[in-house]
Amino acid sequence: MKGWRACSAKYRDAVRRLCYTYPVSRISPFPGLIFDLPRVGTPEQLTSPPYDVISDEQQQRYRALSPHNVVHLEFNDKETNHESRSELYERSASLLNQWREGSILLEDEPSYYPYRMDFQLGGRAHSIRGLVCAVEIEPWGGSIIPHERTLPHTVDDRLGLLRAVQANLSPVYSVFAGPVPQLGELFDSLDQPFISLEDHESVTHRLWRSRDDRIAEWLEDQDLLIADGHHRYTTALTFRDEMRELHGPGPWDHIMMLIVDSATEEPPVLPIHRIVSGVSLPEPSTTVADLGTLLASLSDDTPTVGVTRGSGESASLGALRLEGGPPAVVALHESLLDDSGASLTFVADPNEALSAVRSERADAAVFLPATTTARIREVIDRGERMPQKSTFFWPKPRTGMVMRSLKPG
Repeated sequence: MKGWRACSAKYRDAVRRLCYTYPVSRISPFPGLIFDLPRVGTPEQLTSPPYDVISDEQQQRYRALSPHNVVHLEFNDKETNHESRSELYERSASLLNQWREGSILLEDEPSYYPYRMDFQLGGRAHSIRGLVCAVEIEPWGGSIIPHERTLPHTVDDRLGLLRAVQANLSPVYSVFAGPVPQLGELFDSLDQPFISLEDHESVTHRLWRSRDDRIAEWLEDQDLLIADGHHRYTTALTFRDEMRELHGPGPWDHIMMLIVDSATEEPPVLPIHRIVSGVSLPEPSTTVADLGTLLASLSDDTPTVGVTRGSGESASLGALRLEGGPPAVVALHESLLDDSGASLTFVADPNEALSAVRSERADAAVFLPATTTARIREVIDRGERMPQKSTFFWPKPRTGMVMRSLKPG
């Protein structure tokens, strides 16, 4: 491993391209499954955030919005405990078939789907533009690159659902180094979207169609770094292999992705904080009075994390400088958490992490700073992966804006 890490990034990239079947990411248009909005309801009623960021309470709220909200496919009575998981997956498959047969979902002409998210962050207006498309599946390490470890039980759950519904219900989110000016020009030329909504976090989501046959050529030499959706991609790779063995080539050879030019769009990479039990953390280097002050003091450049320990309102808050280089989440795991036997829970909301300690539901919490896509690429170029649940790319594309069938014909 040390020899591999010592090689230049340019050399490692050349080796990847020689050693894998697919030298570049291959993208194509696909016939999207689109809700018949005039007949069925509004995008707010029918779509939802991705499955892995919805709490049980939020799930019930989305289910109540409409009998056709996409969470009925993704979760399908998550709280039901008297049925096996396989029966729940089959219920999702049956429901998806009913929606297609009843024209709740309509199959579009093969298209690329430009996607834009507008939002506020740090008091400033931002936007992210990307393209939802079909990407040819390949083994990890070629031109599709992971940056986080996956959790086996989540892969098993997603694979069970995928086998039943045979559809991509939500896009994997990937970034490429770019820049690709032609793609920016395409986004600039777009007129009115055919789907638009504002979500509960005040993010505006818009979706267009494009049938420009030059798009694949523009992007043919771009490697794709998975930003969000490692479990879905791992699942799709397994499903592809199963289906190929049974049926040969087919629509399972591709997966639906939102791909974003990180050179021009600069997607925010927010932290995921750690709630910790079963291990004693070091004393903070400095102490602060409140969570806001602590979060403002954290650094990814010179890895500095926040720590809270104790119970009740007396729980201490302080900053801790870590050994090792950036990003901070890697330094944290290498110096304190890996091989420690700690029990970890992952949350994006720092207040939730603080509450867990103050209520004595956990021994401690660690607060992390934001990082960047460039820093993630540096980790990958060293031949490493980030720890599980290291990054929170935000905002995330909405589930149900467009879906993709994996059934042939």
